[in-house]
Amino acid sequence: MARTVGSSTLDPAQVKRLAEVHRGELITPGDAGYDEARNLYNAMIDRRPGLIARCAGAADVIAVVGFAREQGWDLAVRGGGHNLPGTSVCDGGVVIDCSALRSIRVDPEARSARAEPGLRWLDFDAETQAFGLATTGGTFSDTGISGLTLGGGMGWLGGHYGLASDNLVAADVVSADGRLLRASADEHPDLFWALRGGGGNFGVVTSFEYRLHPVGPVLGGLVAHPFERAREVLRFYQEFSSAMPDELSTACSFLTHPEAGPAVGMAAVWSGPVDQGEKVLKPLHDFGPPVEDTIAVVPYRAVQTMLDPLCPPGLRYYAKGLYVDDLTDVLIDATIEHFARVTSPRSLVIIQYKGGQMGRGPADRTAFGHRDARHLFVAWSAWEDPREDDRHVAWARGLAEAVEPVGAGGEYVNDLGLETEEGHARIRAGFGANYDRLAKLKAKYDPDNLFHHNQNIRPEP
Repeated sequence: MARTVGSSTLDPAQVKRLAEVHRGELITPGDAGYDEARNLYNAMIDRRPGLIARCAGAADVIAVVGFAREQGWDLAVRGGGHNLPGTSVCDGGVVIDCSALRSIRVDPEARSARAEPGLRWLDFDAETQAFGLATTGGTFSDTGISGLTLGGGMGWLGGHYGLASDNLVAADVVSADGRLLRASADEHPDLFWALRGGGGNFGVVTSFEYRLHPVGPVLGGLVAHPFERAREVLRFYQEFSSAMPDELSTACSFLTHPEAGPAVGMAAVWSGPVDQGEKVLKPLHDFGPPVEDTIAVVPYRAVQTMLDPLCPPGLRYYAKGLYVDDLTDVLIDATIEHFARVTSPRSLVIIQYKGGQMGRGPADRTAFGHRDARHLFVAWSAWEDPREDDRHVAWARGLAEAVEPVGAGGEYVNDLGLETEEGHARIRAGFGANYDRLAKLKAKYDPDNLFHHNQNIRPEP
């Protein structure tokens, strides 16, 4: 007898048929390891899929996509599992779980790397740095390469080398009709354009090929100041970031310092020649005195992990963000006022500079929206007790709403949840002026919207 779970009907006979052609593990409710397999980085996400298909290769992905299309199964796609809004796990349907696909091959001569979708940046950087190479990854090492790249991909090398998606040179994609397509500048170039910022709307990427860059030791770390100086710090940061060279990437954050209490910090990573970086970063050291200054010459992998202790996996997280061009008095006043009554010592405000190569080029250079916005502002709540969900969520929402009147329009696609949570207008705004072109390509590559458990683009002719 067929079993209805959520919006899908999973027929045990069809699941058995899938098992005959699927090399990887098929996990259903009640199986050992089911709860572990459905869990994400964000403990606030508690979805119960009817089937988790842990794929062992592209052939498994093709098989699951085919069954989902034929049987009308609701479908979600999981890569590294860091996904904050939880779009990579669905209730009742099927999860294509690529977390076991974690191989990477680095070609140091060509300065390229081919990586599978379950890889995290921690693993990616370990392999590429063995050859003194890297590409733009996330600001947390636990982030998966798939979701970050498909949604755009800001990181510490972004000013110097562009977004993660700007450094994507090719991808293998299982499309909604079950084909394995090669997307690059020469093959399916329209799909290649859409993948670089269009989220998970166009298929399941089973292989990413990246351009790498020489990256040796960098100057990186955090300079923290007492919360009482927040207004001075933000005004200094606005001026400092407005004239930064491409080799420098920065973020300003409000946090609770383990020794100094509420504080405002400026994180910086310089990826150019160290002697030049010391001159560029001198104003950060001189603006003080700080409660802590950790900027030093360190391996690139060290700066990729420097924020990890602030946001460990397993906490409950809620984030609300938007793009801004300037740190106006409205933004400064709202941020200081809200952080003065922050509801959790684990919560943060992050203002990440999005300049340099990340901001250059025409708006339709790739599918990534809002390329010209100068900062990403994020109110980030983090806590442990599920009984406190409402007040921590309300704090982040309240701050974002207070800043929204001075926003540049739209927000980072990777921070958005499902359409049922965000509303279509907000998701459309996340893709900005590129949405209409993306909707036409969605109609071409996924006319039935099989891949909809994401920041969804509706197929439109």
